[in-house]
Amino acid sequence: MVFRGTVTDAPDFDPSADAEGLYNAMKGIGSDKETILDLVTSRSNAQRQEIIAAYKSSFGQDLIEDLKYELTGKFERLIVSLMRTPAYHDAKEIHDAVKGAGTNEKCLIEIMASRNNKQIHEMVEAYKDAYGSDIEEDIIADTSGHFKKMLVVLLQRSIQSTDLYAAGEEQWGTDEAKFIMILGNRSVTHLRMVFDEYEKITELSIEDSIKNELSGDFETLMLAVVQCIRSVPMFFARRLYKSMKGLGTADNTLIRIMISRSEIDMLDIRECFRLRYEKSLYNMIKDDTSGDYKRTLLNLCGGDDDLAGEFFPEAAQIAYKMWEISSMTKVQLRPTVRPASSFDPAADAQALRKAMKGFGTDEDAIIDIVAQRSNAQRQEIRQTFKSLLGRDLMKDLKSELSKNLERLIIGLMLSPAEFDAKMMRKAMEGAGTDEHALIEILVTRSNEEIHAMNAAYQAGYKKSLEEAIQSETSGHFCRILVSLVQGAREEGPADLERANADAQELADACNAESDDMEMKFMSILCTRSFPHLRKVFQEFVRCSNKDIEQIIKKEMSGDVKNAFYAIVCSVKNQPSYFADRLYKAMKGLGTDDRALIRIMVSRCEIDLFNIRKEFKDTHDVSLHEFIQVETMIGDTSGDYRKTLLMLCGGED
Repeated sequence: MVFRGTVTDAPDFDPSADAEGLYNAMKGIGSDKETILDLVTSRSNAQRQEIIAAYKSSFGQDLIEDLKYELTGKFERLIVSLMRTPAYHDAKEIHDAVKGAGTNEKCLIEIMASRNNKQIHEMVEAYKDAYGSDIEEDIIADTSGHFKKMLVVLLQRSIQSTDLYAAGEEQWGTDEAKFIMILGNRSVTHLRMVFDEYEKITELSIEDSIKNELSGDFETLMLAVVQCIRSVPMFFARRLYKSMKGLGTADNTLIRIMISRSEIDMLDIRECFRLRYEKSLYNMIKDDTSGDYKRTLLNLCGGDDDLAGEFFPEAAQIAYKMWEISSMTKVQLRPTVRPASSFDPAADAQALRKAMKGFGTDEDAIIDIVAQRSNAQRQEIRQTFKSLLGRDLMKDLKSELSKNLERLIIGLMLSPAEFDAKMMRKAMEGAGTDEHALIEILVTRSNEEIHAMNAAYQAGYKKSLEEAIQSETSGHFCRILVSLVQGAREEGPADLERANADAQELADACNAESDDMEMKFMSILCTRSFPHLRKVFQEFVRCSNKDIEQIIKKEMSGDVKNAFYAIVCSVKNQPSYFADRLYKAMKGLGTDDRALIRIMVSRCEIDLFNIRKEFKDTHDVSLHEFIQVETMIGDTSGDYRKTLLMLCGGED
């Protein structure tokens, strides 16, 4: 076993000298924090226990109590936590998670999903010793349902189960108990084989099955268990990223992970972090924290990986595996808006007319009809409105509604092709071009959708979409968009031999001049089918020992980089790409309502359910909740928000 931690035993260790050093650092007025943090982070946990004992025998005082007295805030929490043994630290975290007001489910999930049998066993003992109560009883008293059952199974995890489990779809079903039994009791190696087998049989990744069939804390826990079986370091890389991204830092999570992994696999976590987020953990901590707290965390982190270029073997394997899973499985796309049963276009047309007639407008009536019909049904309503009432429904809606609500309702009433054409038009008209919108639409639409959009553009604006793109963009970016707007992407499965050749060509192109590199990338990324590209990107890792995403981020810039990056993200996981676009549209100052409307309207009958699940998984907050909070400003009546939430479907 190669040691993959960042904190090791200090050579020539003298616990009494260290105890004295700490005593002197805390003597008198104020304390010498630098001495404290440098000393504590450069000793292993076992050595720190010896220092605690030496401190007591030399000075008759409790070192932890003295540190608590001298230090404050997050820095105090971090240093004091470093002084506890791993088992007692885990025990305290669990105790805090269940004993305060409310339960900290995320903490329970993280610890229970990621610790091995030995660590869990030691934690159970430490908990009993520290709190005089049984950890299992405390968890049971504070949780419920399947979530509770799974936590108990993880607590009791039998050392190993030998009877192999035949993984067949029919035996899994949606039975939560089966999920619990299998994921809770099998060895990691065995479960990885089960996952591979499951993927072959069902063409679904185990993660997607969980997202489809489970919900709430139970879903989050099961996903965490699966992520830990696939790769514990990647699980922690994701947790660390979530703890620092967005507004404010989840310091408890950051402290807990940095401490608990510093002597186990921090090097692997750093590597996974860079693979997934194109930024080193070191730099993220540096940007996100300050003072002595920051210095201590950086000591635990060790070095800055942005200074290195190549992958470590661990990360290359994980990147390869990620693409392999992506190429083996199909995502079952699920909409959030379905056709209304017992649909009566004439009644709907009459009701819409009534809602708009006379003084004032009945927005609720309009929203309830439009947001709860499929697009095909809305087209029927448009025709019936014309034939029955001799009026143009679109004109009436435009005159009665305003601002974002009008944009959203009109967007829903247009056919998908008309809507896409209009969005392309909006992205190019006026001063400045919205390149992100052009990329998003052209990268994510099928050939059929692109052809329909081209026809709608020509009909609506008496000009070809290709000409419009050529007059609004330039250079390689223009070429990429023109290539995509042809709607001539190959269709069908991967051709293995050709995928290897394509991967090698891309790898060779990485050493060419940037112009040649971009043209070569374009000739493959803009023309091959998505299933084929998954295989190409998987083999690319083998050819180059790099991940295609990293290369694009590092070697390219501007709109060209964004376009290629969008293709790669869509190929890897399209719902996840849209989830990311939605997050960016709403976070920070002001909401990009055009992007929000564009995605909610165009995906609600295709894969908005999947997008919701990816959103929750990546951002630790449901799309429903995020829309609710982020659209409050400026939406005075709440009608716009209400419509978006209806399209979104449920809470996750």
